[in-house]
Parts: sequence; C-alpha cells; structure tokens
Amino acid sequence: MKWSNFTKLIKLRLTLLVVFSASVSYLIGCKVNGVIMWGNWSLLILGGFLVTSAANCFNEIIEKDLDKLMKRTRDRPIPAGNMTTGQALVMGLGMGISGTYVLGSLNILTGLLSVFSILLYAFAYTPLKRKSPIAVFVGAIPGALPPLIGYVAAYGKIDVIALILFGIQFVWQFPHFWAIAWVLDDDYKLAGFRLLPTGERDRVSAVITFILTLILLPVSLLPTLYGFGGYFVGGVSLLCSLVFLYQAFNLMRTLQIEAARKLMFGSFLYLPVVQLMFLFDFLGK
Repeated sequence: MKWSNFTKLIKLRLTLLVVFSASVSYLIGCKVNGVIMWGNWSLLILGGFLVTSAANCFNEIIEKDLDKLMKRTRDRPIPAGNMTTGQALVMGLGMGISGTYVLGSLNILTGLLSVFSILLYAFAYTPLKRKSPIAVFVGAIPGALPPLIGYVAAYGKIDVIALILFGIQFVWQFPHFWAIAWVLDDDYKLAGFRLLPTGERDRVSAVITFILTLILLPVSLLPTLYGFGGYFVGGVSLLCSLVFLYQAFNLMRTLQIEAARKLMFGSFLYLPVVQLMFLFDFLGK
C-alpha cells in the first residue's frame, strides 16, 4: 500500500493536529502532578495517533459512496479504488484496538474516553452530517476530547483545568467548522451534507457563527480568570480572540466566501497559539 493512500485514509494533517492538542494538555497535566513523565507522553502520542487514525478510517468507510460525489474527497483511497473497504476496516480495527490499549495503559479513564471519542465521531457525528446541522454540535464533543484525554492521561482525573481545556476547544470548533462549511458548501451539497447553521450561506448562518466566536472570547480567558494562567496568556488569548472575532464580523458583514476562508485559516492558527501560550505560562508559574 502506498504511503499517500494511508495518509489520506487517516487524514494525516487532522490526526497530527489532534495529537498536538492532546500532547500540550498532557504537559499541563504533568505540571499539576509535579513531574513530567516523558515515557507516558510518548505513549500518549502513539495511542492518540492510532485512535484518531481509526476514527478517521471508520469515517471514510461509512462515507465511501459520498466521498465519490465530492471533488475534494474523490481521490481518497476507497472511492478512488486504491483500497478495499475490507482492508480499511482491518486497519481501522487494528489501530482502534491497539490505540485504546496503549491509552488505557496510562489509566482506565483515558482508555474509556478514547473509546467514547471513536464511537461518537464515527457512528453519531458521521451519519448526522446528512440529516441536520446539529451534527456540528455532536461532532464538537469528540473534537474537544483530545485536550481532555491528554490532561487525564497525565493527571488521572477530570478537574476544572481539564474542563477549561475541553471548553476552549469545544467552542472554537463552531466557527472553525462553519467557516470550512461556508467555503466548501457547494461541494458538501453534492453529498447532501448540511453543516451550516441554517443549511445555507445566509445572514443567519453568519450571525450565529459570529455569536459563537464572541462566546469564545470569555471562554479563552478562563485560565486567567481562574488563576491557572497569568496576564501573559490572558493578553495573548484576548488578542487572538479579537482578531478571530473581527474575521467572523467580516463574514457577517460581507457573506463572502473569501471572508469565510480567512476565518477558516484564522481558526487554524488560533487554537495552537492559545494552547501553547497556556502551556508556557502555566509551566513558568
């Protein structure tokens, strides 16, 4: 099997972003614990990579016929005929089981959360994408679990910091998803996906996107408000949130695809910057 087919099957860039988010939160959890366990950090990266790859693999198996209809997904290995569904299923099961085992070896809660993320992403969010825009809300839950899983892998339980990490990524996903959906709406409709709030590129969808981006601003300041981060992370988070909010405002004002594209790229930068600033500020305390 060609490496390019494997990377498309597991959605490599998305998988790496998920692993990055979990690894940053793991280091924050280690700081709370008082010691950084680098061996466990390596296990988290391995297990997180395998579990995320498995979820994406199951997603592509379920959507193989729909992927044939969209320009951006026609070259994925299953719809392109470069891999059979059976081959993908074997790989998905292998990665899912082994990844869950690795994460479960860190602690039981981490393993359980990883299983929950696979099930919710592949078997709830994926089929809902053609039925209702509520799919974005459902998908935001497994999408926000990586930082929670990373933190729990280090600290062993869910506390206020874990919920803050989850909350930032959860709220962030709404403008992130909707910006992507706005840019790709024509392609998504070929497969019957309904991901924009109203199902259309209209003013209401843009206003809802703006409102959720506005909500993200105070949520991003929770580390500082609760005393887990200092003014440095608070200032950076505020600045990033204001830039992000300005991009969402431009989409609401213009309703243009180009404005949505800028919001989309802004979302790619926003999350890692805010998470890294939280980490650096927290480690420096």
